Amino acid sequence: MARIRMLTSVAGAGFSWRVGEEIDLPGPEAVKWADGVRAELVRAAPVETPEQPPAAETAARRPARRRAAPRGTE
Repeated sequence: MARIRMLTSVAGAGFSWRVGEEIDLPGPEAVKWADGVRAELVRAAPVETPEQPPAAETAARRPARRRAAPRGTE
């Protein structure tokens, strides 16, 4: 069985579906209805979202180069 969500209201002999209603249908029939105009497929598992936003990435900086002491004229 596949689940679809109706995008338009549809009625026929023995059925009536409203916009937003979710219906379980056999796979091939659900695919026929889920054309993006009449209905859409509904994900079986919820979409995973991270618990915390990812930390900002920072590049490690190299230590500054030490400059040689200026040569004095002696």
